[in-house]
Amino acid sequence: MRLRLLVLACLLAPSANAITFQTRLENAQWQVEGDQFECRLSQAIAGFGKGEFVRRAGEQPTFRLQSPDRWFGTGAATLLAAAAPWQPERNDLNLGVVSVAGGDIPFNSSQLQAGRLLTGLLEGRSPVIRHRTLQGGDALEVRLLPARFGKAYEDFRVCTTKLLPVNFEQIRQSQIGFPAGDIALDALGQAKLDIILQFLKADPSVNVIQLDGHSDNSGNRLTNRDLSRRRALSVEAYLIANGVPKEQITVRFHGERYPLVPNSSEANRAKNRRVTLRLDRGPAAVSATAAPTAPAS
Repeated sequence: MRLRLLVLACLLAPSANAITFQTRLENAQWQVEGDQFECRLSQAIAGFGKGEFVRRAGEQPTFRLQSPDRWFGTGAATLLAAAAPWQPERNDLNLGVVSVAGGDIPFNSSQLQAGRLLTGLLEGRSPVIRHRTLQGGDALEVRLLPARFGKAYEDFRVCTTKLLPVNFEQIRQSQIGFPAGDIALDALGQAKLDIILQFLKADPSVNVIQLDGHSDNSGNRLTNRDLSRRRALSVEAYLIANGVPKEQITVRFHGERYPLVPNSSEANRAKNRRVTLRLDRGPAAVSATAAPTAPAS
């Protein structure tokens, strides 16, 4: 074991023309934090900040670095799953580039890259990021270590089982469809609303709900306007029946005036028969019945 540590220290020592950040092997620790909105699996990097995997509700994990000193220059950094020094039969895996934009969090990897990094860590590989410094353009390498990763990864997986099925960005504007000529919610519409209701119960700060009813152009204007109104009211009634205060909901209706797509086919008309549900944070909206000039689409 002492020989392994000696080899590791030699191979990971910064070269004369490079700046390298990593935590000493004996100090490397992985930490898991999270709630029903987000889970994080991180390792502190001595002198730099930290690297972390972040899985938000409704998404797969991504990988990122955080550094208050903003070491990275802008451009494309190389992301590697580096082989352990005591496994000479393995090569480093080049996972491609990440786009560095600067700031405290210089980049976020793709979900595919993060998945391959997690697999690599379970195999004893190290996430490595190679780039250039913001000042001077010197070669820069940041490395995380796989030490004590297995138990932390299991804790991370347990955290992810408690995540909500969606995050706010995924539902802040949703479409609830309706069959032709119908005003009743079908099973798919109820299922969509049930997911939204689950999020609303978890995050009471989302307390502004705007409903915009729409129709296709199959009927006359008055019939279409009434259909769009009754569809919006059907969604409102479902939300209220499931615990949403009525004062948090604004209902508007527009008939056929604002189609998503041209009413040129049955498939397109089906897309236009909808209620758009828009969520926001703030004081409860005041109910309004006047049609707006720019409705939610």
